[in-house]
Amino acid sequence: MYMMKDITRDGDPVLRKIAQSVQFPLSDEDKQLAHDMMEYLINSQNLEFAQKHHLRAGVGLAAPQVGISEKMAAVLVPDDRPNAEQDYLLKITLINPVIISNSVQKAQLAEGEGCLSVDKDVPGYVPRSARITIRYQDFDGNTQTMRVKNYPAIVCQHEIDHLNGHLFYDHINQAEPFKATENTIIIS
Repeated sequence: MYMMKDITRDGDPVLRKIAQSVQFPLSDEDKQLAHDMMEYLINSQNLEFAQKHHLRAGVGLAAPQVGISEKMAAVLVPDDRPNAEQDYLLKITLINPVIISNSVQKAQLAEGEGCLSVDKDVPGYVPRSARITIRYQDFDGNTQTMRVKNYPAIVCQHEIDHLNGHLFYDHINQAEPFKATENTIIIS
């Protein structure tokens, strides 16, 4: 089980490397990696468990964030809507994901983004595509495609960035960190 001590922090070179593609069939180590990353997200969103074990809440975790330079990421976006019929808007492990199309319209989080690997607060808007289509492989190596929009799209782009050696603050306009471009969706 991953704890905060297992999360790779900003400054470690693995976070700036382009990760290697995951090979199929999945090794036992890769299956365990997928399990452990999703388990961290589930545990971190359980308030009682997270407080007891000092976990920072996360909605995504990429393999480089646990020191493994492979193209794998877990995404767990809770469904906080009133009367939601499910617990999660998106619960998925993406293996070798690639964004194959994206909207011209941008979206960004009103409070900016954070990251389990970045301990300091970096204020500013992080412009992302409002809608994306991702091609990825499932646990059996089958190629899948998925379309996501708004908050789940932002989370997926953040995690795919990790696989390509980028961190969220690379996208912030340093001169005007809270300047929104025209026709941008601000998600609170």
